[in-house]
Amino acid sequence: MHTFGHIQCLDEWARRQGYREIVGVDEVGRGPLAGPVVAAAVMLPDDHGIAGLDDSKKLAARRREKLAVEICRKAAGWAFGLVGPRRIDEVNIRQASLEAMAQAYQELWALGVRPDLVMVDGRDVFPWPEDLPQVEQRAFIKADARSQTVAAASIIAKVYRDALMREYHAIFPRYGFDRHKGYPTAAHKQAVLEHGPCEIHRMTFRGVEDSR
Repeated sequence: MHTFGHIQCLDEWARRQGYREIVGVDEVGRGPLAGPVVAAAVMLPDDHGIAGLDDSKKLAARRREKLAVEICRKAAGWAFGLVGPRRIDEVNIRQASLEAMAQAYQELWALGVRPDLVMVDGRDVFPWPEDLPQVEQRAFIKADARSQTVAAASIIAKVYRDALMREYHAIFPRYGFDRHKGYPTAAHKQAVLEHGPCEIHRMTFRGVEDSR
């Protein structure tokens, strides 16, 4: 039995079930006080040969960035979905994360990718886009550490979101988005207390809501 991250590889399980075209979907940015939640959808060829795929949280930033370049070069297809802070405040972060996943999958479909299985990291499947044909969708806890395909999605989503937060830092330099990427560090929370929230803060999140 092949393993990935010391756990049975979900990709191999899926192929034993007869699935051939597998898309992995994951999101990043549930926990931050600011910025969007970003999802990615990826399909890898069987012979992708990308070494070192793992849950993006376990990888150093430089390693993630190198892997992201390789993933985007070798993938059969990849796409992003993004839901911003106002929508997060409107519907809650769980729902916004699922919407971002649905967006990413829709973008991937628009590129011509036609899977027979979609594997999602987490407890919930995303709401299926109404105008697309139904495909088997399965959610797995810690899929980003159990599937190379989902790990690839987690890596490119993280690299993409980190780059966005560096861009936001140039617009709102007093918050330190280039360092903490919007996560609730002590320095970030202190900056919100001192300066108040900015346009990209999630106003319903604790640490932002009570600073207004």
